[in-house]
Amino acid sequence: MSNKNQRDFISRAGITMTVIAWLIFLAILFGLFDYFSSQRYNPNQNVATAINGLQKEISLQRNAYGHYVAGGTINGYDVTFLLDTGASDVAIPESLANKIGLSKGYRFYVKTANGNTVAYQTHLDSVAIGDIKRYDLNATILTNMTGDEVLLGMNFLKHFEIIQKGQSLTIRQ
Repeated sequence: MSNKNQRDFISRAGITMTVIAWLIFLAILFGLFDYFSSQRYNPNQNVATAINGLQKEISLQRNAYGHYVAGGTINGYDVTFLLDTGASDVAIPESLANKIGLSKGYRFYVKTANGNTVAYQTHLDSVAIGDIKRYDLNATILTNMTGDEVLLGMNFLKHFEIIQKGQSLTIRQ
């Protein structure tokens, strides 16, 4: 009888270990998929600043969809930027503006790619990609913009030299 109990215990332990091994394998597989998926969307998550003489510069790679997306900060809060030379100002989704704690100023209406919407003027103390920074910028909070992606508009970009070549974009300060 004890021999049968011992075989049952070993059998259950073997099944348990097999299930645990499969769960670990699936977790690793999911983690790898998530990593490669995020790299496909934002290959510039960790922007490095190079010093070239007296100039600071960053190089960004296009994502799989042909856009330049990069990690950065607004008032020290980590955000994801989509560089948008068609946007006059930095444009922030309302939900993200609330998380950052931005105040809503003057209310007005704008026409965006998502249609007409209510927008609010706001002020940003600082905006940065890597070590390239601007201070004291106006921005727009958009009520119809979903997600947490910020459009990095021309009121930031116009202060820098921008060179696009092939699949990369260099910003110099």
